[in-house]
Amino acid sequence: MSNEKNTLIKVSNLKQYFPIGKKQVGKPQAFVRANDGISLEIKEGETFGLVGESGCGKSTLGRTLLQLYHQTAGRTVYYGRTVEDFDLK
Repeated sequence: MSNEKNTLIKVSNLKQYFPIGKKQVGKPQAFVRANDGISLEIKEGETFGLVGESGCGKSTLGRTLLQLYHQTAGRTVYYGRTVEDFDLK
């Protein structure tokens, strides 16, 4: 019997940015960087805890993992399938 656990979710370099105000001609768009460069892996049978101060991006990470927000950048794999493999329209 193998001791190797299945990976349930794997996130690599996840970024979630939100634009601030309207883009103005000749000026770059400003962004709030809610999550920037998060990587994690949760395997079968593991428990994951996320703690931090108010406003640090915990809820944004959860909503992004649930695909309630379309992630700005990074790679997310659920049960061996990438986000692009799912029809989330």
